[in-house]
Amino acid sequence: MDTATALDVYTPGDHEASNPMRVVVLSPTTFQDVETNQKYRLYGVDACDLGQTARLGKQTWPCGVVAVAWLVNATLNKWVVCLPVRKDAAVIVARCATGEMADVAGEMLKAGIAITLPDDPDRRIPIYAQLEREARESYRGIWASTFQMPWLYRKSSPNP
Repeated sequence: MDTATALDVYTPGDHEASNPMRVVVLSPTTFQDVETNQKYRLYGVDACDLGQTARLGKQTWPCGVVAVAWLVNATLNKWVVCLPVRKDAAVIVARCATGEMADVAGEMLKAGIAITLPDDPDRRIPIYAQLEREARESYRGIWASTFQMPWLYRKSSPNP
């Protein structure tokens, strides 16, 4: 009676998290493992492009630089672990965490630094929409300013 059937044992599938890694930030939503050079992109979110600005009243501010700085602060000298969702070209799209943050993308949304992606495959985490809505209603981060959606900025800018 020691033999277990497939119904007796739950296996979560082939979703294997990365080993803890130190990373270098490449963009507002992408970083690279310093040991393996593997690139990771945060699942489900986008943020101002590095050269992009926003306008708060009469003041222009570098929303892309702020987004990069936020991600650097969140990951610098911290161990990062990612759970891959899919692989796009040379980048692994993943949900990532640090010891201080259970979900880096979720924290970016909460702070008003990131925006949920508009395409359906990346809107599968309901809490992301809720976190963005709360940041927007509280005018946190980017939501206090006038700005172009990052994906539209990249399409309209000759050299984003």
